[in-house]
Amino acid sequence: MSDYLVIVESPAKAKTIERYLGKKYKVKASIGHVIDLPRSKMGVDVENDYEPKYITIRGKGPVLQDLKKAAKKVKKIYLAADPDREGEAIAWHLAQALNVDIESDCRVVFNEITKDAILESFKHPRPIDMDLVDAQQARRILDRLVGYNISPILWKKVKKGLSAGRVQSVALRLIIDRENEISNFIPEEYWTIEGQFEKGKKSFDALYYGSEKEKVKLTNEEEVKEVLKGMKGKKFEVTNAVKKERKRNPAASFTTSSLQQEAARKLNFRARKTMMLAQQLYEGIDLGKKEGTVGLITYMRTDSTRISDTAKAEAHAFIHNEYGSEYITSRNAEKQSKKAQDAHEAVRPTSVLRTPDQVKAILSKDQLRLYKLIWERFIASQMASAILDTVAVDMKNGDAVFRANGSQVKFPGFMKVYVEGSDDQTDDKDKLLPVLEVGDIVNSLAIEPKQHFTQPPPRYSEARLVKTLEELGIGRPSTYAPTLDTIQKRGYVALETKRFVPTELGTIVHKLVLEFFPNVLNIEFTAQMEKDLDSVEEGQVKWVQVIDGFYQDFAKHVEHADAEMEKIVIKDEPTGEDCEKCGSPMVYKLGRFGKFMACSNFPDCRNTKAIVKEIGVPCPSCGEGQIVERKSKTKRIFYGCDRYPTCDFVSWDKPINRPCPKCNDMLVEKKLKKGIQIQCVSCDYKEDPQS
Repeated sequence: MSDYLVIVESPAKAKTIERYLGKKYKVKASIGHVIDLPRSKMGVDVENDYEPKYITIRGKGPVLQDLKKAAKKVKKIYLAADPDREGEAIAWHLAQALNVDIESDCRVVFNEITKDAILESFKHPRPIDMDLVDAQQARRILDRLVGYNISPILWKKVKKGLSAGRVQSVALRLIIDRENEISNFIPEEYWTIEGQFEKGKKSFDALYYGSEKEKVKLTNEEEVKEVLKGMKGKKFEVTNAVKKERKRNPAASFTTSSLQQEAARKLNFRARKTMMLAQQLYEGIDLGKKEGTVGLITYMRTDSTRISDTAKAEAHAFIHNEYGSEYITSRNAEKQSKKAQDAHEAVRPTSVLRTPDQVKAILSKDQLRLYKLIWERFIASQMASAILDTVAVDMKNGDAVFRANGSQVKFPGFMKVYVEGSDDQTDDKDKLLPVLEVGDIVNSLAIEPKQHFTQPPPRYSEARLVKTLEELGIGRPSTYAPTLDTIQKRGYVALETKRFVPTELGTIVHKLVLEFFPNVLNIEFTAQMEKDLDSVEEGQVKWVQVIDGFYQDFAKHVEHADAEMEKIVIKDEPTGEDCEKCGSPMVYKLGRFGKFMACSNFPDCRNTKAIVKEIGVPCPSCGEGQIVERKSKTKRIFYGCDRYPTCDFVSWDKPINRPCPKCNDMLVEKKLKKGIQIQCVSCDYKEDPQS
């Protein structure tokens, strides 16, 4: 018989932890929460200090009974749920259900599932932290008050199945505000003058800068002509050459948010997928008979970039052996964000000695890709800064000054292992210039003016939206993945080419919430609410006080909305086409993924069709059809002939309505890391779409 019962959240790690602890310990899993607010009703008594009415979650009765049965057979119970607010709340609920004294040393936390970490954590059990419990309870109740008050009004006034939440409403607002910025954007003309120069046998590029006194912005063709008119011949004199040594520091180890962002940029992973894979790596992977099941990364829900001294020492020894002592960092510890709770470490490998190559045969393809990303980021964070030699050269002809910039990696440092991704996809390759000194004369090979127009701000990608929410202090990193899922499942937004686009339904819901619940959508108000909730965790204020300060005003808005909000009837708009199955008129319907075409004779006829968008380009294959925009099963946009299946022409790249001037074949818009470029499908012809 075991002396101790240990309760964890996940069955995946129960056996591993039991093996580490030995025969005196029995480890069982609660499988997440066993007690929560009811789904069918509010479950919060607003008249009695917002007292929550918790119940056993449907289907969890047998789990709880099994835990109670096991609890009667042991001397002591340890509650080892995950090391965060939610885990603390789960431990509190279990303590109440199993009659465990919450002030006793019953709570055990660990940030990684390795033998040393588990054994060490059981040497330091502690009481349940009620400040953490209250902080989680406050968030849960606040979200319940918002969602369960606004959602029924939306069901009654718009349509069933809608919802509004504290964080999801702000996320939707950001997406809609950005769409409005794009719609209202007025392009401005600007010009650049690009030059190709030569010194000796080496050629290099430079851009028109202005005069020796100041930088000049060219806004029209007349200004460009004036510059070109003042230039004489092809000789340019080097008037300034500035050489500098620049240091570039590595990014800190991952937080939950930065992991989601980087996995989106580099691996094309959705936030939900990233967290699912990270959970698997944290809970443990079977490494074979020698090691058994071991957690490969530390706990993946964290806003801290702190690294333990033990992990640093192991990383520095590894770097010394693999790359040399000059590659070990001499920087001080990373500065923490003021918002970071620093409850535990950054996301890192539990041992740098388990390199991606060593676990390659054991992990799935996606597990390996994420593990490699985490491993490389951590190793790079402990490496020396990169050193770059940069040079800026000014060359003058008449009054016109052209500037060439060059850089070269002098010492790679952390860049030998890993370079952080960017939403803007900057080019990190060396840009070498020939040796240029003041007084040198260089020849211009070509001077080419180009017309451009300013572009609207880009739509939000998952990575950019997560980053924006974090910067604004909205929600917490662990909530971002489910939040982004929710606004898509409700049909408020759609993903087009990996960017969020609001649907008509999303715009309608946002407009109503903005009108009747302005505080819910107020970014500053929501960010302050997050700070107030954090102050509960820090023991500075009682959770009831925070909830009451919000609810008293919110309740008035709920009453006003219920009485004054007009019922929205989303009318079916005729398409002008007849159903090919029954002959009834086809109409536009509004669904989860936006508009689609459906038969007006529903439910007798269930014919539906996707809305086809013509792009004004005749089919280059059959010559009879038109090219239309379509979506694959994974929602990726592609282009095909509207005579399909008679004509099977398809292209991932958008065709252009003019032939290649070089070979007369089809031109397409090719999406590259730096933007869009027009290319020929047959020859090497390329052009800048803005020129």
